[in-house]
Amino acid sequence: QVQLVESGGGLVQTGGSLRLSCAASGGTFSRHAMGWFRQAPGKEREFLAFISRRGGSNYYADSVKGRFTISRDNAKNTVYLQMNSLKPEDTAVYYCAASPPDYSGSTSRSWYAYWGQGTQVTVSS
Repeated sequence: QVQLVESGGGLVQTGGSLRLSCAASGGTFSRHAMGWFRQAPGKEREFLAFISRRGGSNYYADSVKGRFTISRDNAKNTVYLQMNSLKPEDTAVYYCAASPPDYSGSTSRSWYAYWGQGTQVTVSS
């Protein structure tokens, strides 16, 4: 029922920034914790960050802590991922995900009930 659509990916130079957006529809957005993951070719989907339902707390993978920031605007049914100081190893397809309604966030892929189609981020070396 919940549909997620990522946008904002593209090609950037090393050290640059991108802001990804994920627009949700088909559910009550504030009932879902939201997460961001990424997947590079030939690799498993990697947890990046999650944010609580009201946006009061978040959690980051060590690989992006201090560079990436997750946020949400429940009035706009949108979650964001601000990515700074990008590196070539950040190149991947980036996915947003929603928890089941009224569930907390998690670092585990299997926890999330809904996924977007992904948006490509390429960081030139």
